[in-house]
Amino acid sequence: MKYGSLIIEKKEYVYLKRILNVSGYAEDHETQKCLMKLSEELKTAQIVSEEEMPKDIIRFNSIVTLVLENGLEKKLQVVIPTERNIKQNKISILTPMGSALIGYSKEDTIFWDFPGGKQQLKIIDVTQEETFSGLDIVM
Repeated sequence: MKYGSLIIEKKEYVYLKRILNVSGYAEDHETQKCLMKLSEELKTAQIVSEEEMPKDIIRFNSIVTLVLENGLEKKLQVVIPTERNIKQNKISILTPMGSALIGYSKEDTIFWDFPGGKQQLKIIDVTQEETFSGLDIVM
């Protein structure tokens, strides 16, 4: 891990903690396990201000390019649950893949227990879209 632990922006951290509590960790057991792992990782995450946030960290609205174990390259955007749209490759933070990626950075390799089994993901690029300004409204 490039930075030693997850890095999460303050407002996004508060929002994440809130939706994890409200979601009750989802109905399906496998998704629940992924969200519980994210909740555990958040306990040791570095919480930083917007100004301190490195540009290569995956956060809300980040566009991420990954290489999966099978060599397949995939590009997706990590979004808040209401913005998810699988046809546009927008995945919710509350999905197993979204919960696996948040807080990691470009060049990190992640080993994660997905519903289909443990997988290794290599993050090869992270670009930032405008951060989600609606967090102020939600909170």
